[in-house]
Parts: sequence; structure tokens; C-alpha cells
Amino acid sequence: MSSTAGAAVHGRGLVGHNRISTQALTSVARAAAAEALGVPAQDVRAEWSDDDGLLALSLVTPITVPSLTAVLRDPGRVAGFGGSIWDRTVAAKAAILRRVTELSGAQLSRVDIRISGASVSEGGRVR
Repeated sequence: MSSTAGAAVHGRGLVGHNRISTQALTSVARAAAAEALGVPAQDVRAEWSDDDGLLALSLVTPITVPSLTAVLRDPGRVAGFGGSIWDRTVAAKAAILRRVTELSGAQLSRVDIRISGASVSEGGRVR
């Protein structure tokens, strides 16, 4: 079989359309946000909108934070959680965009995050 014949066989396998449902994209986005922000995926709300032909993702989610008592005892706890809520949210945007694109192949224009609350945790990396 020549390489052109192989291409024709493979070419026929590519005919048609592949579509990823909004529900599937939403599940991927919720999981990526949960991973980036340290919260359960069921606590994340995701909505999609059109942004000049690309997908814009809007998330509403809590974020995991150290207890205030722990921060008073050891201010390094904030760094152990990855920094301030602002810094972590900015970093999460890039991580979520990258992860959703990697898993789904969808082209996202941006990720907007609104923090809706805080989930107090004693975890986090202590430096």
C-alpha cells in the first residue's frame, strides 16, 4: 500500500463532524476550575458565551483559603495556599484556559472568574 493510498483510507475515516455538547464542555470546565482552585466541582458554576466566534467561559466558584486563626499564627500559610485570593484567581484563569483547551480542543478567548465564597481548609503547602 502506498502512502497516498493510506492517506485516502485515513481520509475517509475523518469525514463527518465531531461535536462536543455544551454539557460536556461545562463538565470539563467545572473539573478544571475545581482542580485549579481546590474546591469540589459541584460547587463551580460555568456558563459559555460567544466572543467573536470563540468561546468565553464565565465561572462562579468558591475558593479554598486557610483559616484566619492559622494565618495569624503563621502568615506563611497564605503563601502555602499559593498566595492571595487575587493572585490565585489570576493564575487559575490561565490554568483553566489551558486545561479546557487541552482536554476538549475548544478555542477559548478568555476565562472570567467570580469568587462567590471561601471554603476554609487547614491544608495547603507550608513553606
